[in-house]
Amino acid sequence: MISLDFNFNVLTRDLSLYLENQVKVGLFGSGVLSLVLGFSAAYAYYYLISVAKKPQLISGGKKFYQFLRDQCPVVSETYYPTFWCWESRIQTVLRPFVTAKPGVSYRNELIRAEDGGQISLDWFDNDDSASHPNSATRPTVLLLPGLTGTSRESYILHMVQQSRDLGYRCAVFNNRGVSGETLLTPRTYCAANTEDLEAVIEHIQRTNEDAPLMAAGVSMGGMMLANYLGRKGRETCLKGVVVFSAGWDVFECTASLEKPLDRFLFNSYLTSCLQAGVDRHKSILEKSYDIDHVMKAKTLREFDERFTSIMFGYPTNDDYYHDASPIHRLKSVQVPMLCLNAADDVFSPSHAIPVEAVKQNPNLALLITCHGGHIGFLEGLWPRQSTYMDRVFKQFAKAVIEQGGDLNDLSS
Repeated sequence: MISLDFNFNVLTRDLSLYLENQVKVGLFGSGVLSLVLGFSAAYAYYYLISVAKKPQLISGGKKFYQFLRDQCPVVSETYYPTFWCWESRIQTVLRPFVTAKPGVSYRNELIRAEDGGQISLDWFDNDDSASHPNSATRPTVLLLPGLTGTSRESYILHMVQQSRDLGYRCAVFNNRGVSGETLLTPRTYCAANTEDLEAVIEHIQRTNEDAPLMAAGVSMGGMMLANYLGRKGRETCLKGVVVFSAGWDVFECTASLEKPLDRFLFNSYLTSCLQAGVDRHKSILEKSYDIDHVMKAKTLREFDERFTSIMFGYPTNDDYYHDASPIHRLKSVQVPMLCLNAADDVFSPSHAIPVEAVKQNPNLALLITCHGGHIGFLEGLWPRQSTYMDRVFKQFAKAVIEQGGDLNDLSS
């Protein structure tokens, strides 16, 4: 086998000499064409050697590993990020703007929580399903958006579309107060508290007792799902779970987002989004919290110190961050869970991806791409209709629902 060892310094030196010679030809005529062709060839070579790579698949057990290789070919395929925007931050920023938003009509349901609050659940019933015409047995996929996301996020709409193509029903769990519903109690949500998620899962199971149920979570939604599975062990009706761009260690995630560029691009923006939610429900929240102090927060950490950790009764913000970090509960997960992360995701830095923890649990699998950013995973020349993340979701959902019997007792 021929080994291709790419030395970028050598390529740069040779390209510089090439360009120097081309400039001598002149800026018009064949010189310009040669210049363009030279740059294009060098860029294509760099892209194919250093950017486009197969993902790394890691699992704690041979059975789950082989199941994914057999049923989800996407885990073995080379991921070709969109060649003009493969850098992490560009993928992260552009995804909401370049990906299409499929038209989806939801049926909204408000569920009353034990504390008197209400939870908004958006249903896509898929009554036109040809493969599962019986509503009573139609498979259900529960979807959890990210930190400030709702059922209208492009990545959620894409998963609803993929589920519709498979003939499945979807239910989107909107965190309290984010999707336009009134906040009835002075409580919102956080990654560590899974009480609302448990209530939603139990409600869905009661409503569709004969329908198989699986779940997918994105970013904070994935963290919440992982924490839920770690707490429940085998005491859950979920047949399988897939998690995208989760932050595994909140301390490391927060520190990464506090670097100057990432603070400017992401941290400040997300903080302002959270503050907007607080301001929207100020009339009920100001009775219990110092809203003026909360609104002066400049970072996610300051917001959590002044609001989230206090709301959920943690002695310190560090206590909250420890409890919110799914890495501490992975050993207790007893349901097949596939996790997709990009090694260049600034929200979840590569050194904090729990490779060793995954290796210790046969129910876990980790798929790591070199590029993709945070909930990016753009691919193709113009990534409007589908992403690598969408393909992972569709293949895994189909495998869990239709071949889930092969996932019984993964420890054997």
